Amino acid sequence: MPSQYEIRADYDARTIVVYQAYAPAIADAALRAGRFTAPFSFNRMTWIKPSFLWLMHRSNWARKSGQERILAVRITRDGWEEALANAVLTTGDPAALAGAPVHVQWDPERSARGAALNHYSIQVGVGRHLIRAFAEEWVVGLTDLTPTVRKAADQIQRGGAAKAQRLLPPERVYPLPQDLERRLRP
Repeated sequence: MPSQYEIRADYDARTIVVYQAYAPAIADAALRAGRFTAPFSFNRMTWIKPSFLWLMHRSNWARKSGQERILAVRITRDGWEEALANAVLTTGDPAALAGAPVHVQWDPERSARGAALNHYSIQVGVGRHLIRAFAEEWVVGLTDLTPTVRKAADQIQRGGAAKAQRLLPPERVYPLPQDLERRLRP
């Protein structure tokens, strides 16, 4: 896969961290239960993103309505790769996309200040046919990153992007099996 389409993530031998932004009610219920539970919807697609900065761009650093809480969701690499193995690119055949259990799109990665970069970040939409597996089997931990997000956003606003960078999760190239690389290539 060309380097501009590499997946960059925080991962270890068994797990990968993806990020999601939620309304406080959803985040609080999930954190109390240690897993996703109502009012989290099991009937709609949920988008997971291994790029922290892309989610910060999308949620405006947890300032958008309904996206005020940022969760780091640690999932199994087996679950992550199962999702990718079932994925269809959103830029592909519309008929295939309509029936796909997982959607993948590539969007420009973002800097801490929100500028588009010259490489792409993957977004993975887990559909309702796999949402229970995601929530009940793949998720191994939830962490509320909202205080860190607010601190980093304050640093950036005060011109301290370098200081904010030290607060961000580490991300490195995720090693995809070749068959998945081919499947996800735009």
